Amino acid sequence: MDFSTDIKYIKGVGDVVAGLFNKLGIFTVGDLIFNFPRDYEDWSKITKIADAPFGENCCIKARITIAPEGMRTRGGQMLFKAMATDGSDFLLITFFNNKYVVNQLLEDEEYLFFGKISQQITGGKEMLSPRFVKISNNEKIHPIYRQTEKLTTRKIETVTANAFAAISGGIEETLPEYLIKKYRLMELEEALRNMHFPENDEKLRLARRRLIFEELLGMQLGLIFLRERSRSSTSVRIQHDKTESFYASLPYAPTNAQKRCISECVEDMKTSRPMNRLLQGDVGSGKTTVAAALIHNAVENGYQCALMVPTEVLAEQHFKSLSKLFGERINIALLTGSVKAAEKKKIKLSLAEGKTQLVVGTHAIISDDVQFKKLGFVITDEQHRFGVNQRTALAKKGLNPHTLVMSATPIPRTLGLIIYGDLDISIIDELPKGRQPIETYCVGPEYRERLYKFIKKHIDEGRQGYVICPLVEEGETETNLIPAQEYADYLQKEVFVGYNVGLLHGKMKPKQKDEIMRQFSEGRIDLLVSTVVVEVGIDVPNAAVMMIENAERFGLSQLHQLRGRIGRGQFKSTCVLVSGTQSEDSKKRLDVMCKTTDGFVIAEEDLKQRGPGDFLGSRQHGLPELRLANIVNDTKILYAAQKQAEDILFADPELAFPEHKKIRESVEKMFGKFGEVGIN
Repeated sequence: MDFSTDIKYIKGVGDVVAGLFNKLGIFTVGDLIFNFPRDYEDWSKITKIADAPFGENCCIKARITIAPEGMRTRGGQMLFKAMATDGSDFLLITFFNNKYVVNQLLEDEEYLFFGKISQQITGGKEMLSPRFVKISNNEKIHPIYRQTEKLTTRKIETVTANAFAAISGGIEETLPEYLIKKYRLMELEEALRNMHFPENDEKLRLARRRLIFEELLGMQLGLIFLRERSRSSTSVRIQHDKTESFYASLPYAPTNAQKRCISECVEDMKTSRPMNRLLQGDVGSGKTTVAAALIHNAVENGYQCALMVPTEVLAEQHFKSLSKLFGERINIALLTGSVKAAEKKKIKLSLAEGKTQLVVGTHAIISDDVQFKKLGFVITDEQHRFGVNQRTALAKKGLNPHTLVMSATPIPRTLGLIIYGDLDISIIDELPKGRQPIETYCVGPEYRERLYKFIKKHIDEGRQGYVICPLVEEGETETNLIPAQEYADYLQKEVFVGYNVGLLHGKMKPKQKDEIMRQFSEGRIDLLVSTVVVEVGIDVPNAAVMMIENAERFGLSQLHQLRGRIGRGQFKSTCVLVSGTQSEDSKKRLDVMCKTTDGFVIAEEDLKQRGPGDFLGSRQHGLPELRLANIVNDTKILYAAQKQAEDILFADPELAFPEHKKIRESVEKMFGKFGEVGIN
């Protein structure tokens, strides 16, 4: 028997039980062995009845003094009560509608009982429906598995034990001996056994450490290989570093963080391999300045550049700011779907002839008829709004051009190693001087009328504001949730009479969204009611106040992105979170927003509170799922695995050495074929 053997051949399974295992995605012996417990019950630590704390799981070793007796309640339920003692005190044991305990718990026999202790009205101790076993080698840590109605965790435990007995000594080691010695890792078979049947807490810790290291090593090897594979050679090279002349042209001094990121990128662009870098910076950190420095360098070295953004309004904003920054030094064109046909024709001809040095636009840039003479540098802003195919299509307009993807969504470094493992990362972790911090408060719904007056005061002073509504899903019936459409109508007709109230939501067509954002940008809308569609919007320096309804419905990072729509000018800005939540967890999350405006601190806290799955939302395309590793708790192992992966691939780029054979197989299982064709 080996890992590929059908599960039905394990002792105690057969066709019917195999079908139940199949529902859990378990088809082979290997599937079963790697179906790790979701939790454990420690039956090895016996607690005396007299010392047992109320409300906590514990294991009691006791002798039955009064066998279970049945009685019917007024509601028709059958109760079975027994009495047990361990010499320190007595314990009442109660079961509901379980007639089998009459034959299972026998007077004067000793058992292990596992459950929570509660207090009787009389003051005595009681256990409700505990799990129990006879004293017989059961004083150990028991695994708890995902189960189905007909397949209990105890049955899975028994079958798993039978599987280990059948393959004893036959589990081949997958890591080379030098890694096991270097990191003092438990050997694979021992680690797998202790994951299911831990000898003690320390053995379980070491088993997890071994398996998590191997899992993260495989993940990092695959991601690094993807990154290296994308770096075939390029003829696009920065021969002359023109960064200093760019700094001299700026009307302000760049921050040290901006200078560091520019330097990292320029160093990449000097090599014969195309840069493939993520520029991460909080809202207002000055990513555009970094991009402009690299555009300046590329153009000064004879190359064309392209900047692609998700919306026409954002494209227009970048076009205006870059035109102002570069003046007559660089020939810039704006290419979007709204540009008239005659103008588009001129722009495309100018790009093909190399006269236009920088084109800023939407996905119109990747149209088949858009050709470049010498494209050397491409940028995508708010990269998560573009599919992989769109970004690839832009890069294909040149011969392996340097690529920069920009994002204002702070991702904790630990998570960044997983999500962006195929990119180098530069982080702007400093805000430019003069940026005013946004004051943030959290209030209850009873403050709403006062908030309306507060917003009116700002509008009367010439400012603009936002009211953000959570997305109301179809079928939701919560009475305190108001759809954005209804809320905007109410505010316009009942509250902000005489003011211009606009509406923005996800079901609008792109042209409608662009038109509303254009009106808001131009000051024709005083108050914009919006769903999260405005989360990544445009720069409106005049917007100085934001009210977020039902704030508890948003993730921390999402709230931070929304808040980043204000405070972009010289005016003092205020964000008010409105929430009637009674949840302590929700209150803690909102309190974090009021205490800090640092996006990376918020992202770390968000990751801790929600976990990587919820933090990311939908699963990232192409990334394997992790069985055991938790990137919040296992950061030390993650960093060690990343460093080791780099060392391995430096010495053995194709994992061709005999000692790396099993590692290669696990990476291929995670990512697809490894080698000349690459990881699919």
